[in-house]
Order: sequence, then structure tokens, then C-alpha cells
Amino acid sequence: MKQINELKYLKVFQKVTKLISMVLDHQQVMDTIVKELPGLLDIDAATIRLLDPSTNTFVMGAAHGLSLEYLSRSHIDTEETMAMINLGHPVAKTDVDQDLHFSDRALVSQEGIKSVLTLPILFQGSVIGILRLLTRSNRIFTSEEISFSMALAEQVGIAISNGHMFKEMENQIDFMKEVQDISTLVNSTLDLDALLNTIVERLPSSIGCKACTIRLLRPETNHLELVASHGISAEYLRRGQVEGERNIAVALAGEPVSIYDVSRDERVLYKNDMEKEGIKSLLAVPIKVKREVIGIIRILSNSNRCFTSSEINFAVTVAEISGTAIQNARTYQKIALLFNQVEESERFLANILNCIRPQLLVVDKELHLVLANRVFLTAMGKEEQELLGADYHSLWQDQDSGAKDCPVTQVLATGQAASQEHQLNKDDGPHWYERTASPMLDERGEIEYVIEVIRDITAKRQLEQEHLERVKLQGVVELAGAVAHEINSPLFAALGTAQLLEDELESGELAKDVQTIVRNLKNIGELTRKMTAMTGFESRDYVGKTKIVELR
Repeated sequence: MKQINELKYLKVFQKVTKLISMVLDHQQVMDTIVKELPGLLDIDAATIRLLDPSTNTFVMGAAHGLSLEYLSRSHIDTEETMAMINLGHPVAKTDVDQDLHFSDRALVSQEGIKSVLTLPILFQGSVIGILRLLTRSNRIFTSEEISFSMALAEQVGIAISNGHMFKEMENQIDFMKEVQDISTLVNSTLDLDALLNTIVERLPSSIGCKACTIRLLRPETNHLELVASHGISAEYLRRGQVEGERNIAVALAGEPVSIYDVSRDERVLYKNDMEKEGIKSLLAVPIKVKREVIGIIRILSNSNRCFTSSEINFAVTVAEISGTAIQNARTYQKIALLFNQVEESERFLANILNCIRPQLLVVDKELHLVLANRVFLTAMGKEEQELLGADYHSLWQDQDSGAKDCPVTQVLATGQAASQEHQLNKDDGPHWYERTASPMLDERGEIEYVIEVIRDITAKRQLEQEHLERVKLQGVVELAGAVAHEINSPLFAALGTAQLLEDELESGELAKDVQTIVRNLKNIGELTRKMTAMTGFESRDYVGKTKIVELR
């Protein structure tokens, strides 16, 4: 009988090892084993759970012959059983539905499970998982069955590890190419939104997950802000703040976080929202620039999965590449904003300068024109691009003003403000200009630029001329009145005497002479009367260069 059992075990062992050798994907290895073992070992169900190092718990890897409700129970077995497994020892039990120490005894009874053989899956002396063989009838596992099952579990461990390593190697090759592609994409643009959308779309598809989100720390508040998402509903994104989640805190501390079952893990909040969204597992990795964490990427899976080391390393690498690209895009945004502000300031300054009525120009210390307002350009009859950079003195070649004594030259020579007035003859007559120059100093107190303001003071000069003429007129009028007053007294006396002589002389040449004198004195009297009443005068040409005055 012993030889028969040994032959049976040998055949089962050969078949299992053959099945194992046919597949290299560790997930396919597990799925193959749990499906084939019930028929080979005359059991009703089988499960494989793998150790999740991040939580030191065993998570479901593959199962066959059991309900989802049973597989989703909170406890695998009693604390004593799990302690034995962690030490590398197998545990066989019967009547498990009657075990008072099993907290999920009702679920076990509902599933109809009677006997369980729990075996540690070992690889290189370490427990990497659990193989459980279950029956719905009481069955006492013999020492030979347990020994055989242990050998089988060890082969399973080797197969899983080999498949895992092969998959890891395969993934690493694929991920290396994917890293290059993603790196090329994210570094090909400085548009921050396009960059973030590329990451959230490409990263989850590379790992085979449902969705991805990126949250960045706002420097002014140090709070996480959702900046990009893919494959997730808007309702889920509105669920609330995530800073309180422990997985977020760990990622912000600079370490990746892999969670197999979000519905049971205490490092996750909003479990109901995740269940509604169909999220089963997640991977959170920090986004770093050098050693500073600037945000996090969360990759969301709609199936339970243990993220492999190659997947985690791939996500971390992409996050690091993304961190640098995001920083570059942010820097570009700041530079672009700064340029926009400078351009806006220049436009604002230009508008102000163009509203200034006098001509205004700015030259550097090498006497090159660097700025001019519209009034100056119009006066010169030139466009801005024609004059900028031009030699200052060349601007006045066609003008009557001398460049040598101009105020700009004086400012550069003395360092003090200077002004000058000059006359320019135009078609409509002479024009007068006032030119004022002031220095602009740099941080060392040296002249960096000179501002010159040119005002047309022709109207002012004309008013001054008119005022001067009025002053002259007033003086002449006042002088004429004074002279007339002084002449009137002796004139009236002479006129009275002449009239008396005229009355005494009846005829003769002497009488005629006296009459002539009286007539002339009366003319002089009329002239003094006009001088006394004079309000103005007008000069007009007479003979040659002589001018006569006509009183008004």
C-alpha cells in the first residue's frame, strides 16, 4: 500500500512539476496549481496566498473551488496556526467549522469546509506564501500526505519565485524601454498640463492598471492639489481631502507604498468610495526633485495585485523623471509669466510716455538712443525701429542746434542736470525749443542713461514778445502824456500872447506873421491833445529807412 501511495505521489509530483515548467508567469503558475491540485490530491479546493512585505500579511494570489465571500474573510486562520506557518511548519486540522477559536467560524461553516491542510511556501528558507488544501468532508491528513504536500509546496515556492524572477526580468526590459519612451515624451514639452496628462495616461497603461492621479504640493500652503487624473470618475475625485491617509503620509516622506487590498487596509480612507469606483489595489510613489518631495503619483488597480519590485521601481523612476520635467515646466511658466509681466510693463510705460506732450528720449552713456516717445518720433518723421540704437548726435544733423553744446553732452561731462534753449527755423516761421537733460544713475552712482525732454516753447516766446510790446507801448503812451502835459502850459501862454498881438495889429506883414504863429500854436495844441488821449501808436515807413508814428 505504501508503494502504491508513493507511486501515486510520484505521478502527482511529476505532473505538478511538468505543469510548473510549462509556464513562466508566476500568476499563471499559481492559477495552474490551484486548479490542478484538487483533482490530483482528491481535495475540494486550494488557495495560494503571498506574503506582502509592506504589511507583513498574506494576500490572495490564486484560489479555486471557494466562494468570493469566503475568500474575502478578515482572518485566514487562528493566531496559533498562523504563528506555526510563519515558523515554516505545516498545520493540519479537522472539524474546522467547530473551532471555537476561529473568529470566522460562521463563514467556514457556511462554506462547508471540514478539513484544512495549511502549508508554508518556502524559498531559500524564507516563507513567501501559504498553500492551503481544503476538503468539505472530514479528512485526516497522514504524515506521508503532509510530507508530500510540503515537498509540493516547496516546488510551488520555487516555481513562483522562478516565474516571479522571470517576469521581473521581462518587466525590467519592458520597463527600461517604457522609461525611455516616457522620458522622451515628458521632456519634449514645457507645457505643464500636457506633461501631467502624458504621465497619468501612460504610467497606468504601462503597468496594466485602471487609473492614475497626480497631486502636487502648493508651495504657499504646503497642501496637495490634484493637478491631473486619468481613468477615474469626477465623483470619486470629489470625495474629500487625502492628506489624512497614511499611505499619502508615507509617500510624502519619500517612500513608495503598495497596498494589496484597499478595502481592508488601515492606511486607506474613503474605502466605500474606492469600492464604488472599483479600486482594489493602489501604489503611491513620491515625486521628487533631487531629494525634495514635490508631490505624489497614485496608480490604481481594479483587481487585487501585489505590485512587484520591478513595477515599484519603474513607477519610482518615472516619478523622478516626472519631477525634473515638472520642475522645468514650472520654471518655464515662471519665466513666461515674467516675460509677460515685463512686456506688459513695457507697454504700460510706452503708453505713459506716449501720453507725455513734450518730446522725450533716453540715451545710454555711449550716446545711443534706447527709448523715444511717439511725439519725438513724429517730430523726427521716423519709425521707432529706424531710430533705436542710432547715434544721438546724428539725430540733429539736419537741425540748426549744435550737438556739441547740447544738454545731454553737458550731463555726461558734469554729471549734473542741464538745459538749453535754441531756435529752429521752419516753413511757418521760427520755433523755439527748450531742451532739458537729467542723469539716471546705476547702483554705483555712475551715469547709466540720460533722459532728455524737449518742449516747444514757441507759444511762450510769442506771449513774451507780445507782453514786451505791451510794456513798450505803455511806456510810450505814458511818456507822450507827460510830454503833452509839460508842453501845454507854455503853449497856452504863448498862444494867449500871440492872440493879443493879433488883435492889436490890424494889417501888414507883421499881422500876417502873428496869424501864422497863432495857427501853428493851435496845431501844436491839437497835437498835445492827441498825445494826452493816446492809447496806442503804429509805425509805418516814410522815406528811405525813416519811419513815422501814427497815434491811435
